[in-house]
Amino acid sequence: MTLALSVDEALATTRAVRRRLDFDRPVNEALLRECLELALQAPTGSLRQDWHFVVSTDPEQCRAVGTIYQEVWLGRIDDNYLAKAAAAETDPAARVDWLRMMDSARYLAENFPRTSAIFVPCIEGRLDGAPAGLQALRWGSVIQAAWSFCLAARNRGLGTCWTTVHLAREQEVAEILGIPYDDVQQVALLPVAHTIGTDFKPGRRKPFDDFVHMNGW
Repeated sequence: MTLALSVDEALATTRAVRRRLDFDRPVNEALLRECLELALQAPTGSLRQDWHFVVSTDPEQCRAVGTIYQEVWLGRIDDNYLAKAAAAETDPAARVDWLRMMDSARYLAENFPRTSAIFVPCIEGRLDGAPAGLQALRWGSVIQAAWSFCLAARNRGLGTCWTTVHLAREQEVAEILGIPYDDVQQVALLPVAHTIGTDFKPGRRKPFDDFVHMNGW
């Protein structure tokens, strides 16, 4: 069963969910498979389909991977970092939004080991030192599929949050999940869980014209 969201509604309300992840409710593997089937319909550069998606609902794996994320995040972000970063933001409203986001990010880090499921998009081969054009092709292919997974999850009452902090210890995560590190590169790590409520709203963004350039810059 889905929420029957319109395409526009799904696009506008699929958020990076942190505080509203229900860590106490297991995720049915059938739901994850539905999301993955839709993700595999995403465009892929040159029709290579050189993507892989590692999904785990195993509590021990989720706990071990989540603990790595927790240790890296909490090791990098402290009160001094937050104070300096907040001071660099000159827009008061943007500063409030950023601090609120960082507060929720800390909550996710502290609770990541409790997540019901994890989703790790990967690509075949490693891109360390590869030309920019090749990297754009390869990353661009898998990211579209991963975003399709997030949209499908949203329509099924599941929340996700794109994170990359764990890549500082990618090889350890590869060992936990059985990913062949020398041949497969991880792209991101997303917690997946049922959300507490499904009434998500569009996020606040800076003015449209600050970023959109019609018919040239």
